[in-house]
Amino acid sequence: MPTPERTSTAAIIAAGRGILESDGLSGLTMQAVAARVGVRAPSLYKRVRDRDALIVGVVEAIIDDLSAELEGVESEPATGGGDSAESVLAALAATYRGFALAHPEGFRLMFTASAPLASLDRAAGPVRRASAAVVGDEDALDAARLVTAWMTGFLQMELGGAFRLGGDIDQAFDYGLRHLLKGLAR
Repeated sequence: MPTPERTSTAAIIAAGRGILESDGLSGLTMQAVAARVGVRAPSLYKRVRDRDALIVGVVEAIIDDLSAELEGVESEPATGGGDSAESVLAALAATYRGFALAHPEGFRLMFTASAPLASLDRAAGPVRRASAAVVGDEDALDAARLVTAWMTGFLQMELGGAFRLGGDIDQAFDYGLRHLLKGLAR
């Protein structure tokens, strides 16, 4: 009689995400995940090939959650006045920042070679579509890259504690975003 399944891939990935946020990438080991889901480490290999596959599964789940949040923003009616396409981009930026601040280790992991291209492409979709509404289809990819690069750079610096000269970081983010969007809208 086969032994009952004691864990699932979803439980393994969820445990991996929790460990990533609490202990960083170096703490994300097969042994740590096994302990979190209540099995011995060799049992994980029935579901996950190795640590690299675990990391890919974790980062894919993280990006998929970000994608769902961004797609939710995209489907909501624009609020806050101003041009609706610019308002959507601003709302996407706020969501992206909120996600990064809530999941800093996962956010960092999204920018490694472990991140699956298909997942990244899906996450970029709302920003590309909103950018197209602001600058047109011909320049949409370049505009989306500009917005994403600025946001990501800002957030990497914020998460890394690089803004030590004082001032209000929220205000600085809003200032940069507002001026970036003005530039795109021209």
